[in-house]
Amino acid sequence: MKRQEIKKLSKDEILKNIDKSKKDLFNFRFQKVNSQVSNPAKIGETKKLIARLKTVLKGKQNA
Repeated sequence: MKRQEIKKLSKDEILKNIDKSKKDLFNFRFQKVNSQVSNPAKIGETKKLIARLKTVLKGKQNA
């Protein structure tokens, strides 16, 4: 999800996406421990997505 797409989302949608991404990250961590992760790069991408979502959300709250 790119920054432009994130900016178009409402606050509620951003919060839902943050929760979903956190759950995905939690599952990726368990897969990593059990050596079942298919794409290790997804962990970093998910962390970056959460950071992007939180940044845009913070900007919307301050505006």
